[in-house]
Amino acid sequence: MARVSQAHLDARRRQILDGAALCFARNGFHATSMQDVLKEVDLSAGAVYRYFSGKDELIGAIVGEVLGQVREAFEEAARSTPPPPPDRLVASVLGRVLAAKESLTVDGRPAFPGLVVQVWAETIRNEELSTLLREGYGAVRGAWARIVGEYQDAGMMRPDVPPEQVARTMMAAAMGFIAQQALFGPAPAHDLAAGLRALMSMGDDTGAR
Repeated sequence: MARVSQAHLDARRRQILDGAALCFARNGFHATSMQDVLKEVDLSAGAVYRYFSGKDELIGAIVGEVLGQVREAFEEAARSTPPPPPDRLVASVLGRVLAAKESLTVDGRPAFPGLVVQVWAETIRNEELSTLLREGYGAVRGAWARIVGEYQDAGMMRPDVPPEQVARTMMAAAMGFIAQQALFGPAPAHDLAAGLRALMSMGDDTGAR
């Protein structure tokens, strides 16, 4: 029997993940069955279950992949000295993640933001997914906090605010931007960068509080 190459295995796994993500984005997690996924990817049950045991594992894999992409992008930025300013950094990372998922559409509209919001809601019911999300966001927040430390060391940011607090705030801006896209439609990451840049331009005449 011919040996299946790793490239073939990776491509098959990619096919399953993309098909499942499209099904979830179109109909939601609970209304999507594994049969729907099998139909979408045009594979047998045996071929799909070789990679994933069911819907929960598929959801977890999709979430883990996205969080990994975000974390890697921030960690790459943290290796710059100093890192790009927050407005450019957040927009760059968001733009990269959204571009990687631009082929995921429902009725011609980007489906990824809505899928992200569904994941957030699903964590209320699914403890395993909730744990995965907490760990993933914790890693992203840690990368952000290191970047904030670089800003402060370089004199780019006031030093009296704990990096963890800044990291949470910047993550909130990114998450809110994704939620707005899910609710109100697509918007370029440049809009977020411009808004952050305007907020960053405000002076602080009151000093540290």
